[in-house]
Amino acid sequence: MTRKKLLLSLIAVVATGILAQAQTTATKTLTAAQAKDHIGERATVCGQVASTRYAARSRGRPTFLNLDKPYPNQIFTVVIWGEDRAKFGEPEEKYRDKRICVTGLIRSYRGVAEIIASEPKQIRDDER
Repeated sequence: MTRKKLLLSLIAVVATGILAQAQTTATKTLTAAQAKDHIGERATVCGQVASTRYAARSRGRPTFLNLDKPYPNQIFTVVIWGEDRAKFGEPEEKYRDKRICVTGLIRSYRGVAEIIASEPKQIRDDER
């Protein structure tokens, strides 16, 4: 094989790898109701903030943003732990009654799908 062909082959292999990586890091967009079927996946979940709570006296001082249905009937929750809360300001007020999208790893806690948000860039307004 000539050097030129070898170089072109190498470029093709690298380009294919970059495209494959870009496709696997792209996240799918789900509704709050769909999230429960995607536990363990990284995705973007969008919905209406139906209730919020800052549990200042609970272990870890979590803030909960429940999408589409309020607590105790929530179907999806965004959790912001106390150690990250300052980055968000007062998230229970900032996001109350807004349509938002959150990106991260979907987990299940007591049968409810959730994403833990540790950085404000994980949450954005849903521009529908």
